[in-house]
Amino acid sequence: MSSKILSVTTEVTHFIHRFFLPLLLLSYILSGVAPEAGLALRHISFGSVDLPGLGRTNLSLSLLMLSFLLFNAGLGVQTKELINLRKQPWLIAVGFLANILAPIFLVVTFHGLLTKWHNPDELQNLLVGLALIAAMPIAGSSAAWAQNANGNISLSLGLVLSSTILSPLTTPLVLHLYGMLTHGDYSEDLHELATQGTNAFLCLTVVLPSLLGMATHALLGEHRTSRLKPLLKLANFIVLLLLNYSNASISLPQVFLKPDWDLLVFVLFITCVVCIVAFFAGWLISFVFKTDQADRAALMFSLGMNNNGTGLVLASAALADHPAVLVPMIFYTLVQQVIAAGVDKWMFKPKGD
Repeated sequence: MSSKILSVTTEVTHFIHRFFLPLLLLSYILSGVAPEAGLALRHISFGSVDLPGLGRTNLSLSLLMLSFLLFNAGLGVQTKELINLRKQPWLIAVGFLANILAPIFLVVTFHGLLTKWHNPDELQNLLVGLALIAAMPIAGSSAAWAQNANGNISLSLGLVLSSTILSPLTTPLVLHLYGMLTHGDYSEDLHELATQGTNAFLCLTVVLPSLLGMATHALLGEHRTSRLKPLLKLANFIVLLLLNYSNASISLPQVFLKPDWDLLVFVLFITCVVCIVAFFAGWLISFVFKTDQADRAALMFSLGMNNNGTGLVLASAALADHPAVLVPMIFYTLVQQVIAAGVDKWMFKPKGD
């Protein structure tokens, strides 16, 4: 790569990174007012694949974009960081369980209050959206946030990898649990989603690309991988924004056309509470086990940030008859970034920065 191309790539990547949250918000606005291109992208398919014992999965462009993001995440994992995972297996196990159980505990605890919402159908859409948020593995971006906060990157990667690799087992369990909290067609959809095709989807788009990324890193070595990183990082940002735009094109046009303000405020409030509780769960584990600041950062960002890109692709493909379930997931994608920025600034940045 020439120095000029590298310089331009680095500058563009730095710009996108600096203004990522506004750009993400802009992608959602575009999906609401100009969804045509996003809907067209969703119809692009490259056939389907049948995984024995797991089910059949459509090879859509959205699925391939998601796989690219997870491949990129795996490519960024260094061998020395994998070796360090054995140092804190108990903390990884506790954090992994808390990531699954904390949002479920919260919804079960306040389920009685939630059922008082005046529109039962809107509540069911919210619960299904929360189910898909809770069922997804930890976001790979949480490791970047932890690294920026001088966190324990090995612990952060351990939590990301464990939740990613085990997601074909844990995701159906979480969906079944939420299926017991929902009713009618929504409950049936969650139970059906948990048993038909979810394992294949997660293996193909999450587990396999992540492992291929790590294997590619090992084969290329650190030097050659680092040379590819500037281009891959830029491509990662572009694909992520494009994927969010495409997925949101299903539900946001209706929201923009006929906004239900009390519902939007309600969904925003609930997603904020769920996200804050998830970050707090990371802090609580750190407090109980008396960890240092580096471990605390890794735990908080890992537990507070879920891979909503996977959830949005899955929901947009399998729950097209309930487009409103995507709204809580879209909100959570924005909320977790805002809260992560706040946690980073107020808890982990030195005073005066």
